[in-house]
Formats: sequence, C-alpha cells, structure tokens
Amino acid sequence: MEQGYSDKAYRWNREKYSSRRRFVDIWSFVLTLLFKLWLYNKSWSYPGGVTELKQAARRKTQAVWIRNTLLDLGPTFIKVGQLFSTRADIFPGEYVEELAKLQDKVPAFSYEQVEATIEKELGKKIPELFHNFEPIPLAAASLGQVHKAILHTGESVVVKVQRPGLKKLFEIDLQILKGITRYFQNHPKWGRGRDWLGIYEECCRILWEEIDYLNEGRNADTFRRNFRGYDWVNVPRIYWRYATSRVLTLEYLPGIKISQYEALEAAGLDRKAIARQGAQAYLLQLLNSGFFHADPHPGNIAVSANGALIFYDFGMMGRIKSNVREGLMQTLFGIAQKDGDRVVQSLIELGAIAPTDDMGPVRRSVQYMLDHFMDKPFENQSVAAISDDLYEIAYNQPFRFPATFTFVMRAFSTLEGVGKGLDPDFNFMEVAKPYAMQLMTDMNGSEGNSFLNELSRQAAQVSSTAFGLPRRLEDTLEKLEQGDMRLRVRSIETERLLRRQSSIQLSISYSLLISGFTLSATILVVKDYVWLALLPGLIALGLSVIMIRLLLRLDRYDRMY
Repeated sequence: MEQGYSDKAYRWNREKYSSRRRFVDIWSFVLTLLFKLWLYNKSWSYPGGVTELKQAARRKTQAVWIRNTLLDLGPTFIKVGQLFSTRADIFPGEYVEELAKLQDKVPAFSYEQVEATIEKELGKKIPELFHNFEPIPLAAASLGQVHKAILHTGESVVVKVQRPGLKKLFEIDLQILKGITRYFQNHPKWGRGRDWLGIYEECCRILWEEIDYLNEGRNADTFRRNFRGYDWVNVPRIYWRYATSRVLTLEYLPGIKISQYEALEAAGLDRKAIARQGAQAYLLQLLNSGFFHADPHPGNIAVSANGALIFYDFGMMGRIKSNVREGLMQTLFGIAQKDGDRVVQSLIELGAIAPTDDMGPVRRSVQYMLDHFMDKPFENQSVAAISDDLYEIAYNQPFRFPATFTFVMRAFSTLEGVGKGLDPDFNFMEVAKPYAMQLMTDMNGSEGNSFLNELSRQAAQVSSTAFGLPRRLEDTLEKLEQGDMRLRVRSIETERLLRRQSSIQLSISYSLLISGFTLSATILVVKDYVWLALLPGLIALGLSVIMIRLLLRLDRYDRMY
C-alpha cells in the first residue's frame, strides 16, 4: 500500500526548518531501524516460535517501513535509497526490492518559487526569456520539476528547475549521515568487511553531481555526440543560453514511454525491434565509449513516432576506465576456464573485492558460482538470475562491488525486464553475445590468434610465478620469525565443549540469582510486605524462564552431536 504525503512528511521543504529537528528525525529513523534489526534476531519476539517464513515476512514489513520513512525524510534519502537499491551485495533482497520501488515523485513546489528561481539564475523575468511558459509542471520529482515552454525563436523546450533550498538540505543531511556512517563503520558486527565510509563518499559524489544541472548538460552533450552516427537514438539538445547550475533548458522531444507496451503497439511500432535496440544502445555505451546512463529505468527512455529511442535525465552517469577492459578480460578468461583463483585475483585488481587476511571463503564462493553458472550456454543465461546469484553469494562476504559494477548490473536487469515486456522471447544475453565476442577479439588482436596470445600470456605468468617463488618463501619465513603468521584451526568438538561449558556457567549464575531473589521475596512475605515481595518474585520468575530455555538449548546441542 502506497503512503500519501502529509504535512509532517513534507516539512523538509519549508523555507525555514530546524537543523536540530532534522537531526532528531533522521536519528529517530536510524535508532528505530537498529531496534528492529536487534529484535529480528530474537527468537522470543516471534509468536509461536521463529521460522524462515516468519523472518521473511518480518524482513518484508521492515523493508516497506524503510521505503515509506525514506519518502517522509525527503530528497536526500529518496536518492540514497535509490542508490542502495543497487547494492544487493550489502542489503537483504527484500530491502533492495522495496527500495527499487522508491518513486522519485513528490508534490510540486509553487509557480512563484519557479519564477523566483529562474529570475535569480538567468537574470531576467520569464516573459523576457520565453514566448510561452506553462505554469503547471509536466512532472515533479524530489530534486526539481519540469515545465514546458516555447522560446521567442519558436522552439519548443522543457525547463528543468531545481527545488528551492535543496543545497542547504543536502548539506545538513549529509553532515548527519556522516556521523551515522562512522557509527556503522566502527560497529563490531556491521562494520566488519564493509567500507561504509567509502560508500558514503560515493553517495556524496553522485548526489552533488546530480544537482549540478551544468554537469547534467555536459553529460547530455557527450551522450549525444557518442550516438551521432545512430539515427535510431535521439538525445535532447541543451540550450546553453538558458542553463545554470539550477536551471536547465532542453529540446522538447515527446515520445511514448518504453514500458507502455499497448501504446507502442497501437502506434504501429515493432516491439521486438525496440527491445533489441534498447539492449544494443546500452552495450554500445559500455563498449564504445565507456560512458553510460546509470539510471535507465523506463521513465527515462521513450520511443519516438518513427521508432527511435529517446533518452532523458543525464544527472546520473557512469564511466568505465580504459584499464578496466584488460582486467575484465582476465575475469572473462578465468570464468571461461572455471579458475576461481584467477577470477578472485582479477576482481581484486579491479577493486571489486577487498582483500582480507583469509580469502578462502571468497575463493570457495567464486568457485561455487563458476561451477553453478557454467553449465548453461552463454546465450541461455539470464542477467537477473546471474546478478541475483552474484549478490546472494556476495552478501555477508568481504565483497566490495564498486558503484560502476552495481549500476551496470542493475541497468542490465532493468533492460532485460523491459525487453521481456516488449517481447516475451527476448534474451539479453543473446543480444550481448556478438558484442562479448567482439570485445574478446579486440583484446586479442584477431580471433585467429586469440588462443596463441592467451597461451603465451599464461606461459609468461608461469615464468613470473616461478621467479617470484623464492621471494614468496622468504616472505613467509620472515613472517614466521617475526610472529606475524597466523594459523586458524577450527575444531567442532572443541567448540561444542566450550559452548556447553559456557551454558553451564550461565545456568549456575542464573540459579544463584533465582535463589537470592526467591529468598528475598520469602523474607518480605514473612514480614507481611506482600506487595513489596512481588518485585523480587517476578524477577526470580523471569530468570527461571530464561534458565529453562538455556537448559533446553543445552539439551538440544547434546542431541545434535
């Protein structure tokens, strides 16, 4: 059920709002979330006992509550929630699924505020700048809203106006979020293996870039130049005379939303061709220029009357560095050979995995993934299934998928979903196969000698490893001498005995406390302080229940082993 917007939920948009009140609102959400997470792991909080179904239902309920609360907290948290919806390697699937539903749509701000912003930014009143300007916005989002207008030269345009007070709100929210991030980074459980401060810096960078409309204009120009040779891709032109960091004027390019399947069919457009073009456009972005649209949801892609794709909203873009291609090739070769060690090493070099003291669990997870995936031909794979399995394996592991990777995977999954809506037989991997083969061919000079190149590369790697072996042995011996070498040994039997001993010690402590409180209650009853005796009596009863549960758990351990 969707939540409506109340005055309370919309108070962040007031001209004067208290930063202290904002601090209280945000930390109240965080502390409530922490309490809910603590309660989630307590079996006694589930009526009738804990089960997987009950835990899944609670996660779903919590996820809906998080989504609604983020909507109440406004633009910063709506955007952060949308960014976190790409991080299934960090958050449970139910949270990611709900955060992906965050609709970046809030009540519009007044036309008077639009007039004031345009006049302040462009230095002239609206009638001097535009022949016609529609006061009712075409769309309103958390960061701004869009109005249709006509220039004095006759061109139809759309004017994107930033929400008033947004920069100040970001500064307050991000300062508070920094404190929250530090708390999570230093937490003994949630901070282990997670670079929360790195994720925070990444979110800050993306958010500040997205509210800089001049940056968005430059992105649109770059994107349009990259597709200038493809007449089936349209990108709106920027009118730089009417552009500042808070106002952006673009060419008006109307079209049918790519997810409005019936409307596309009614317009006589080929849905199968559109599905393939959507996938091809994204693959061209990744492989030709490395500059790609990081948020290609259906609202940002439309189809013109002649079947061309129209891209909107260039605030969130991604770049793939040139050196990433080589690292990606190492990963591809490792996957093709089912070589888990090689894949892990290439992912570390790409920055997708944070190296730890014990990489054994990571290698086993990657090897399992390779053995699980490679049973099917490449073209029969599903992007959504691969990304879900990847994130399932990475969840609670020391994986650190960079933003670029998660944006690409989410974009692939989104385009695959849209493609299947347009054409039930659509297969993204089938469209991607020729591009992947071309990439491998380009990286190896020609298709004919790719095997020889790989063989020579492996020979060089073997020789390098052989020459480096004495040094590695020397390093190992040096660590042994200095006492820096750590050996981890796990004994199930020893763990069971230690757990049993700990439980027995707790039981003895509870028994002594119960005896003490029972004795106190008895003395008070004898002295006719019956009401006063209730307090130690109830404490003794509560401790007795805890001790009985502890003994039952101890008995269950004994039966298991």
